[in-house]
Amino acid sequence: MSDDHANASEMKRSDLARLTGCNLETIRYYEKVGLLPDPPRSSAGHRRYGDAHVERLNFVMRARELGFTMEEIRELLSLVDRGSHTCAEIERMGSHHLDVVRAKIRDLQAIEIVLDRTIARCTGEETPDCPLLEVLIKGPIKREKDDGLSEY
Repeated sequence: MSDDHANASEMKRSDLARLTGCNLETIRYYEKVGLLPDPPRSSAGHRRYGDAHVERLNFVMRARELGFTMEEIRELLSLVDRGSHTCAEIERMGSHHLDVVRAKIRDLQAIEIVLDRTIARCTGEETPDCPLLEVLIKGPIKREKDDGLSEY
């Protein structure tokens, strides 16, 4: 049987990586920090991964893609592993994460406005005076209620 069709309980780390699209070093890291359980070993001492590892790694990868922190993922997995989770609990965690994502989006939009306004003031001439450098030197961006930023 080829590696692509290896029995799930006979998967090596490289098979797990290929199957999930996850980097080998990332799998090692997730094992080290406890997001992936230690796999059983063959009689020769080789790690052997199964379907549960594939499912868990896919879960972790999707959660990371959605921007969940390692600690949030650990908390979600803990609830699932204990079998004590409720949809309401997961919804609260998801709602909190959504609030964090929305706050980041607002911050990015504010950054976009400052960069857009500042770059629009750049002359593009060969001169040492540069509005973008001026903004970077001035320090923190002041916020206003109308559009979230002050004019420089």
